[in-house]
Amino acid sequence: MAQNTEKAIADALKTLLAKRPLNKITISDITNECGINRMTFYYHYHDVYDLLRHIFDEMFRTALDGKRTLADWKEGICILMEEMQNNKAFFSGAYQSVDTEWITRYLHGLISELLQEGLDQVTIPENVTEKQCRLIRDFYAYAFCGLLLQWVRKGMKESPAELTDGMDKIGRGGLARALAAFSDPQ
Repeated sequence: MAQNTEKAIADALKTLLAKRPLNKITISDITNECGINRMTFYYHYHDVYDLLRHIFDEMFRTALDGKRTLADWKEGICILMEEMQNNKAFFSGAYQSVDTEWITRYLHGLISELLQEGLDQVTIPENVTEKQCRLIRDFYAYAFCGLLLQWVRKGMKESPAELTDGMDKIGRGGLARALAAFSDPQ
């Protein structure tokens, strides 16, 4: 029952966000859209941003489920982008409504997690420090996050497969080059 209620609340926000900006959507709008009372909303979520984070988590985690190795992360990101295209009105509305810092932080965290799992799967040279690995991970996470946000900003027109192919080529070679550069004492 709780999952049905959460889905109804999420669907209500998706519907409303396709029509107007997030700052013009109230809890009452959401509860009226899905036919529940305010207390039911607050039983599941603290506020609209908590609901938005939940929707993102559900979509993104589902897309990336089982696609977290260096061998298949590209497929996960491509599925994620296809999901975004399938829900274009929602994601465009969220992007235009939400503080850029919030969405950047969210996506950076998600991509960082993926990249860390990738780094955990390779042999890190002994003289490469944890701090240097964090720098490499953050560098690529912000780069990929920027590409993803630019793709959304430009209307999600480019093929997810084409963009993820490029990201994969840059990422795979870049991680190896960065680790080698930090491993070289010069």
